[in-house]
Amino acid sequence: MKRQSLKKHGFKTLAAGLLSTTLITSCTQMQAHNVNTLPQMANQVSSVTAQIQREDSFITSEPGIQIFVRKVQLNSNTNNGRAPILLIHGGGPGSVTSFDINVPGYSVATDFVTAGHPVYLMNVRGWEKSTRPAALNQPQDQNPPSVTSSEAVRDISAVVDWIRERESGRKVALIGWATGGHWAGMYTSRNNDKVSHLVMLNSLYGVNAPWELGKSFENPNQPGKFNSQAGGYRLVTAEGLLGKWNQTIPVEDKNQWRLSSVANTYQQQALNSDPTSNTRQPPSLKVPNAYQLESYNLARGQKYWNAADITAPTLVIRGERDFWSRPADINALKSELVNASIVKTVTIPDGTHYLFLDRPEKGRSRFLQEVLSFLS
Repeated sequence: MKRQSLKKHGFKTLAAGLLSTTLITSCTQMQAHNVNTLPQMANQVSSVTAQIQREDSFITSEPGIQIFVRKVQLNSNTNNGRAPILLIHGGGPGSVTSFDINVPGYSVATDFVTAGHPVYLMNVRGWEKSTRPAALNQPQDQNPPSVTSSEAVRDISAVVDWIRERESGRKVALIGWATGGHWAGMYTSRNNDKVSHLVMLNSLYGVNAPWELGKSFENPNQPGKFNSQAGGYRLVTAEGLLGKWNQTIPVEDKNQWRLSSVANTYQQQALNSDPTSNTRQPPSLKVPNAYQLESYNLARGQKYWNAADITAPTLVIRGERDFWSRPADINALKSELVNASIVKTVTIPDGTHYLFLDRPEKGRSRFLQEVLSFLS
């Protein structure tokens, strides 16, 4: 694999309590911030300073395709004994925006690093800094939906192999959100020998069941068929990034459920990740669109992979208020994961699609607890 090292950034953070036993470090991507200990943890932990390092690289997936990977780790060697984690984004913003958001206390990558895991984030081609397919540089309607599951799995495969080279050949724990969970499941079904654990969060599976987004994806003149006019990508504005999130938060004041700084930074980081966003008014993020086509098919029962082919330990998590996955998906996976060495399914009460970016008591803490417990 070709590797092109970019920069190494050192990050100093002041730890706060994680799951009442571990310390959460929170930091920005480009500079250090001291974070005060969470009030409720003040009597449980003393101030501890941890060094967090971010290392950005590009690796070759296939000719002409460079995949952005970020490693987040402690400067010490204390995290070398636990399974390396690969975080995989879904069909919205990429992995840096999703899992390493620049808000103290809300970087999932930092949470897992502080718990003792080396953590990697990747962007499938077309997202953030990874190679942008030609379709994303052309008018929307000139191409079919771009970046298929097969292409995403090839990118994941390249990254997993690269991680294992750096981590003494150890198996990698995959954590995929929404479409990222579908991609991770598809990869694992073909590569169980390289996966220590599979975690799918708010993900569709190939089961025919009602899906509230189905009508917005189908051809209005041909019910039951995907809208082929959707084009190679979709455009998402700042308002659009929060639209469904806001709809599923059941209180008028969204700040009761989610920090305003998280919402604002999520919008800003997502738009900044697309170098073309400010060429359109209002600014908008280009997102490859094949995931919508394939999700439409998944919701109608088409299988891109079979859960019975997975032998790795598997955790399936769903937020009760998720608008993307359905109870039918978690039930089908529980039923069909007959060969996985361990199967656990969890529904987080009141959890939204974005629960790991919501306030700790609104699903974030439960998500971290379930994943860390499963990985241990």
